[in-house]
Amino acid sequence: MASGAGKACVVGIGQTELSRNSGRSITRLALEALFAAADDAGIAPSVIDGFVPYPDSVTAEDVIPVLGSADVRFTAVSHMGGASSLAGLRLATLAVESGQADYVAVFVARNGSSATRIDQRVRQLTGQAYRRELEYPHGMNTPAQWYALACRRHMHEFGTTREALGTVALTMRENAQRNPGAQMYGRKLTMDDYLSAPVIADPYLKYDCCLETDGAAAVIVAREDRLADSRVPGVRIEGIAEGHPDSADDIAGRWDIFDTGLTKAAPRAFGQAGLTPADVDLAYIYDCFTFEVIQQLEEAGFCGRGEGGDFVLDGNIAAGGSLPVNTHGGLLSEGHLTGMNHLVECVRQLRHQAPDGRQAADARVAALTGWGDMGDGALALLAKA
Repeated sequence: MASGAGKACVVGIGQTELSRNSGRSITRLALEALFAAADDAGIAPSVIDGFVPYPDSVTAEDVIPVLGSADVRFTAVSHMGGASSLAGLRLATLAVESGQADYVAVFVARNGSSATRIDQRVRQLTGQAYRRELEYPHGMNTPAQWYALACRRHMHEFGTTREALGTVALTMRENAQRNPGAQMYGRKLTMDDYLSAPVIADPYLKYDCCLETDGAAAVIVAREDRLADSRVPGVRIEGIAEGHPDSADDIAGRWDIFDTGLTKAAPRAFGQAGLTPADVDLAYIYDCFTFEVIQQLEEAGFCGRGEGGDFVLDGNIAAGGSLPVNTHGGLLSEGHLTGMNHLVECVRQLRHQAPDGRQAADARVAALTGWGDMGDGALALLAKA
């Protein structure tokens, strides 16, 4: 860290509406989110001198001319699938704390419903040579099918029930009812609805799977000593780490199917922050599938391995529980912006600016997880500055 630089903080957030059809290009969506984040931070867009875009989407070069950035000093991209948003936040943190840039924008934009659907996006994931030769010919070609392996194994080893998965789905849907911006706002879900839904990849049913979404989100990271320039409360990045599983390009050949990148990243992030899971007031878990919430709660240390099913069944992740999870509805019910919408909502909560009656009382410390590719993981710990 540069001498006297101070810790990195999120000083601005921006997000477009989430929809099934945005009606505009991903470059325009990205710019809308970036301009909104700069306005939120109270800075001119032209002073942003670092960019960390989401991979295989809008690039830094696409937005620099429109923002008017005169002297961009830092750009980087992290290729970790859905974990790339938090891994990108880590890159921004390293950049500002080392003095490589003053204001770094981390952003994602996608037309993930109206244009590049999941069947197209998975072709960009790691290990394609292996999958083309050995998995695709047998019809095993989507994340739902790959990750269902871990879910079924967890059920076999620990007795995790379909009702536990359903509780995750219902909790995210209930949270979305307090968020008019969520794609599933106004569409309640019952356990009967969940259990009677069609099978996607056993044991995953329809409501175990996240949404596909058009939209964009951005955050701006700066050093803590620049908070005087900001007109909003800062949110300090206390600790952040990434991790990669053994056999990083494959799930089926892994010795321990539950040992993911998050298993390695979580203790590093907590160690950096000088915190423990017991210090966390609320969590934003990358909920690409319901079981991944259960698994990540375990691997991040909020409960023991094999205890995640009971943890959610006991109401811990609900709005009034011991660890409220995804207060906005998450990828399952708000929308899928690769976890950047989790980060935006987290910052709102820590600022105590969450709208629509969903503000968590006394929220001071939050954890966010990232999950991508074949189990790459990241964990960030944020606190009210």
